[in-house]
Amino acid sequence: MPRILAIDYGLKRTGIAVTDDFQLIASGLTTVETPTLLAFLTAYFSKEKVEKVLIGEPKQMSGAPSQSAEMIDAFVLKFINAFPEMIMERVDERFTSKMAFQTMIDSGLKKKQRQNKALIDEISATIMLQNYLSRPSF
Repeated sequence: MPRILAIDYGLKRTGIAVTDDFQLIASGLTTVETPTLLAFLTAYFSKEKVEKVLIGEPKQMSGAPSQSAEMIDAFVLKFINAFPEMIMERVDERFTSKMAFQTMIDSGLKKKQRQNKALIDEISATIMLQNYLSRPSF
């Protein structure tokens, strides 16, 4: 069964998570420098079967788009142009960074390790993907 991949897009870095072959478990894959993201995805898609890509949609508490929405919308257009056959879905990413940081604390990571923003981005993508998998009839 093909995988589902999640992208927590950022201006500098982008966290990426992916499911197992059975689409049951989300795992952090990596964090890439954002300017190299499309090249990374091209290489990954050539090696792995991916059924769908989730891209985080940042929202404010009110549900309105956040300040970074324009930047992510621009990436979404580039993604669609680069991978027109790929199914892409936007998913709410509210609180994933805070949840990622709390996960790091709960895991016993030391303060120095918790300052690793790349790890926070990867965990955020993993949380976003696991939340998606937990929805009824994804």
